[in-house]
Amino acid sequence: MSEVAAADPDLVLARAGDDEAFGRLVRPLRRELHAHCYRMLGSTHDADDALQDALLRAWRGLAGFEGRASLRSWLYTVATRTCLDAVGTRGRRAMPVDLGPSSTRAVAETAPLTDVAWLGPYPDGDFGPNAPGARYEQREAVELAFVAALQHLPGNQRAALLLFEVLGFSAAEIAATMNTSTASVNSALARARKIVAEKVPARTQQQTLRKLDDTHLREIVSDYATALERGDAAALVALLTEDVTWSMPPLPHWYEGLAAVADFATQVPMGTCGSWRHVTIAANGQPAVASYLCATGVGDHTAWSINVLTFRDNRIAEITSFIGAEHFPAFDLPASLP
Repeated sequence: MSEVAAADPDLVLARAGDDEAFGRLVRPLRRELHAHCYRMLGSTHDADDALQDALLRAWRGLAGFEGRASLRSWLYTVATRTCLDAVGTRGRRAMPVDLGPSSTRAVAETAPLTDVAWLGPYPDGDFGPNAPGARYEQREAVELAFVAALQHLPGNQRAALLLFEVLGFSAAEIAATMNTSTASVNSALARARKIVAEKVPARTQQQTLRKLDDTHLREIVSDYATALERGDAAALVALLTEDVTWSMPPLPHWYEGLAAVADFATQVPMGTCGSWRHVTIAANGQPAVASYLCATGVGDHTAWSINVLTFRDNRIAEITSFIGAEHFPAFDLPASLP
């Protein structure tokens, strides 16, 4: 055993079969490892499964950890390989914009596409430390635009980009993680950067939000929720950019531009859905609102969607409504509001 491995009593105990010691070792790293799995897989639920599988693999393979690198680096290697296995079997996750052109008028009656693996939202929190030399901050690397762009990459390119530009691994370390050559890693990085650059805005949401006064930002989010609750289309439109988009996975239809978005908002959420209540949250490092719906206007409001808001300057440029009560537990939100 190396001096590095021997220096940590919990590591010694864990290598001897103490599962509680192993739990203490991995507990500080669980959140950032989970975020890594989400970036790789685009789904909180898939990230849950992948992290559980990765930690089981790590527990079973702990005797093979020799301490040449940090435990954190080794666990990222195990988690990345686990996610690559999942990518190979499940494919990539999509957004409505990936499936076809936008709709110019409201589509009131539409069935969810259940045969599509959809991108999902991710609860805000501590995503781990920023690595020296990393291009992306940890919070930037869970923004919707970035995670959606990652889904267009093959698994090896996705892993290489995340390990290098988010986690600060060297090309040689990545090559060891992925059982390939440094030249292959550099090639994968070059291809991945090109694709991501074409799909991600030049200014990240973190850069945009830092320029907004916190009080003003809270007011915009509150005004968005209030406009929907009151059915005030004019108030909603005043908050949006001219080229705003609104998408609602797992529904295939999406809308682009003020006219189309206003028509949809007026006809559907403000027209035929019922009564709304909202809870302000944060998702994917961005402002978000949890929507609760009461179709009859009488009784409890039940969990409906997690709405992630993307800003440009001081206006909302994208609304992404992830429909489904299954998203709410990850945000520690109740299933209904009395």
